[in-house]
Amino acid sequence: MSTTFDRGAPASGKTDSGRRGSHAVRWWVLVVLGVAQLMVTLDATVVNIALPEAQHDLGFSDGSRQWVITGYALAFGSLLLLGGRLGDLFGRRTTFVTGLFGFAAASVVGGAAGSFEILVAARVAQGLFAALLAPAALSLLSVTFTDPTERPKAFGIFSALSGAGAAVGLLLGGMLTEWASWRWVMYVNVVFAGVALAGALLLLAKPAHAERPKIDIPGTVVVSAALFGIVYGFAHVESTSWTDPVALGSMISGVVLLAVFAWLELRVAHPLLPLRVVLDRTRGGSFLAVFVLGMGMFSIFLFLTYYLEASIGYSPIEAGLSFLPMVGGIVAASTTAPSLLLPRVGPKVVVSAGFLVSASGMALLTRLTLDSGYVANIMPGMILLGLGIGGVMTTAFQGATAGVHHEDAGVASALINTSQQVGGSISTALLTTVASSAATDYLSSHKPGPLTMAQAGVESYTATLAWGAGIFVVGAVLTAFLMPNRALAPSEGEPVIAH
Repeated sequence: MSTTFDRGAPASGKTDSGRRGSHAVRWWVLVVLGVAQLMVTLDATVVNIALPEAQHDLGFSDGSRQWVITGYALAFGSLLLLGGRLGDLFGRRTTFVTGLFGFAAASVVGGAAGSFEILVAARVAQGLFAALLAPAALSLLSVTFTDPTERPKAFGIFSALSGAGAAVGLLLGGMLTEWASWRWVMYVNVVFAGVALAGALLLLAKPAHAERPKIDIPGTVVVSAALFGIVYGFAHVESTSWTDPVALGSMISGVVLLAVFAWLELRVAHPLLPLRVVLDRTRGGSFLAVFVLGMGMFSIFLFLTYYLEASIGYSPIEAGLSFLPMVGGIVAASTTAPSLLLPRVGPKVVVSAGFLVSASGMALLTRLTLDSGYVANIMPGMILLGLGIGGVMTTAFQGATAGVHHEDAGVASALINTSQQVGGSISTALLTTVASSAATDYLSSHKPGPLTMAQAGVESYTATLAWGAGIFVVGAVLTAFLMPNRALAPSEGEPVIAH
């Protein structure tokens, strides 16, 4: 069958046999990496469900509550690029194992926390070790699966776990909070980390280092401060306003420091982020796609959960179960798009079409009311969202690491996570403002009463979903213009020392 897009240069016929062991071992490595990735992604939402009970137990205020979420986001978002480069410099196996061990230890401390301060400190530590773990997992996947016949399948499975993790976190958080205690949303990480740690020690080979690692200290300091300022600024907007001087100062400082970082990276001998990683059109378009996906997905998980629980009275477990059709769509698209669609129509078409499918699902959900039925009104939109997100995610993850030299695989993988994290932070502030404005506008034009208050809530949620649909449409247009439609090149395999 002939293809309809430019395949570019032919990929090398080399496989990664001998680099990561036998065919069977490589797929067991994928299991280990998938468990770790699932732990990191579900942790972004599993704590949200348990937060009210934790607040009641530890007695902290509503104003302090956001720091349980923000502390994790700040550490994770600002240190991702450093974590990715540390994996490139000191070995992804070492970084991965360190991240797993540290994340598990921080989770135990958080679960046993007797005060608000200890809980926040544990969440910051989780974010720090997640910044080591997440890019190490994706870069290990990239350098392990270099065979063109295996790589799409491996990325599809990994992407399915990444996309499903947030929804699984909502369900798991509801179950653990309702049936056990909020502390178990922290302790459960020990189970995931223990399984992944055992597999990593058994299956991952040690890298062969030819020269002494070098770290770009100025670049590390500047970009960490830049990402901290951006994430903190947008997080601060949630509890203040867009005109708050602290929020504005943080965001502006972050953007200026990013420009300084780019200037530095052109001039240092060993840059933290070699600009060749992002200037390639395929990789650059993929990073943009992940950024847009992070923005759009926020409105799904947060505001749709609010709608299910606050507007139509679902319990936390019922709300979590309601996302399963979307999880099914993500898994279906992530595992079939790489083999069925990508070779036939190319990455640009898959990503752009995926955004449009997601936008159509989001548009369906903007029609929700106080008496909407799940099967008729909610589930169809959920399924479309899952199918679109799965197609975009698996292609963008693979595209963002396409053709990357093994020495840059960690920082490229970190940039994927950074793009998603910053996109989510911006979306948090933006859509919270949209929701508040929509509710205020509805209340000001309708007679006060319980029904009006309830409907104002629905109006706020559907407004954010409409914005989410618009964000996905913009993503489709941008990727259609920026991303080339050529076959995705594999990454270079990493030389390793056999066990």
